[in-house]
Amino acid sequence: MPALRPPSAAPFWMKPIAAAVLVLAADQLLYRHAAGLNLGLFFLLATLVVALISPASRKAWPALLLAAGFAALMIEAPGRLAFLFCMLSLGVATLAARAGWREGAWRWAQRLGFWLAMALVAPILDLLALRRHRSVSGDLLIRRLPVLALPVIGGLVFLALFATANPVIAQALGQLRLPLLDPARLVFAGLIGVCAWTLLRPRFLRKTNGLPVGSGAPPPGVSVASVGLSLVVFNALFALQNGLDIAFLWSRAPLPEGVTLAQYAHRGAYPLIATALLAGLFVLVALAPGSATARSTWLRRLVVLWVAQNLFLVASSILRTTDYIEAYGLTRLRIAALIWMALVGVGLALICWRMLRGKSGAWLVNANVAATAVVLAACAVIDIGAIAADWNAHHAREVGGPGAELDVCYLERLGDSSVVALSRLRARPLPQPLAARVAWSRTLLLEDLSRRQADWRSWTWRGHRRLREALALGPSDLIVRTPVGLEDCDGYPMTNPGRVDPSSPPRAVPLPPTAPLTSDVARGTSAP
Repeated sequence: MPALRPPSAAPFWMKPIAAAVLVLAADQLLYRHAAGLNLGLFFLLATLVVALISPASRKAWPALLLAAGFAALMIEAPGRLAFLFCMLSLGVATLAARAGWREGAWRWAQRLGFWLAMALVAPILDLLALRRHRSVSGDLLIRRLPVLALPVIGGLVFLALFATANPVIAQALGQLRLPLLDPARLVFAGLIGVCAWTLLRPRFLRKTNGLPVGSGAPPPGVSVASVGLSLVVFNALFALQNGLDIAFLWSRAPLPEGVTLAQYAHRGAYPLIATALLAGLFVLVALAPGSATARSTWLRRLVVLWVAQNLFLVASSILRTTDYIEAYGLTRLRIAALIWMALVGVGLALICWRMLRGKSGAWLVNANVAATAVVLAACAVIDIGAIAADWNAHHAREVGGPGAELDVCYLERLGDSSVVALSRLRARPLPQPLAARVAWSRTLLLEDLSRRQADWRSWTWRGHRRLREALALGPSDLIVRTPVGLEDCDGYPMTNPGRVDPSSPPRAVPLPPTAPLTSDVARGTSAP
């Protein structure tokens, strides 16, 4: 049989040209511009370049499709997770030509780690290689100059004629300017060039190592008897903790004097998750597949009971966090904590399943990585900040909900994620101090969002929908009545005594004449 040929790749001379195209695109789209449509367009271009330049392989196409999907997601709304997944997908597509079909997450982590570690070194090595072959490369370039002369000169002649005949082309050419060679721009171009070269000419790790396989012997000091006694003690302690949770947390029994439900809920959530992680580590070390402890039937039953108690502990931690949210409101970090707790529970269940079914360590790593990737990909699509803002707006005490007082400053810090929630609040009858704070924060977010949507580079599809929905819920007014002394989202009195007379009645505050968007209220320090 003939030997299998390696995947074909584009000629080397095309890679510097492709890298230069990416650097120029990044300079025009990204440099000193807010992230939005520009980021998605750049990564779509990078995906196309990698598909055309990198070695052709069917194994790379799923990763390229994922990269294109996450690039499109950045057009919807740019985010760190979408950026991370797009970069990982491009890296997998770049390295897929020399990777096996069924390589696990551990081997891919080694390949990606080596690829990233060589990112700064690879361009230097390639330059040294070109220097050694400079004479051959120079002769080849000289021989190709006549080939380039006709298309370049002919293209310039036709472009000049079209510019004379078409004023649109003439105006576009007249607006072209060479980029200023400031140091920051050069550093930015250099970083983009290194990243582009890493994608187009990657360094492959020749050999990857699998997860270490244990000998089946337990660690020093670990025996069937010691593990059995440990599991009996651990189950008893966990039963005590879970019993207290059933009594006070789940059944809502009265707590001892001096302990509030908020204290009981908040203090226990994170330490109990750490306890569950330690339990999982204990099972991994003390009951490794093939060991005498893992083969013991009664130990396996004690482990299953203990993992079940740990899962109940995780459920109690989730309930503690939800109780704390009911008392103090929802935030991004608290949503992230709930997601983390759910992942801990999934990890414990996978550890138990691995022990019962005798699965390998590679299976456990792949299963956990897959579960984490699915959850993070969902978080990249969903706006967690908008969920927090809507929940707080509906459950706030001021609107008749069972939650805490509305934290307008936190809604303002969420950015345009909360602009729709603030618009719904603005349309409701609220007490005057709160109404003024909501109107002021909504004004800031609307003006910032409209300014970014006006620039095509920072435009996003999600921002476009939010701006339309917010203005449909409550069109902005030129003048609103605000209480004297209120300046910001916290409702603190203004510190500039020359601006406001504290004894005067509420007044109408006009917008600054330079405001880019018709707003509801103006900050006291910037009002004319």
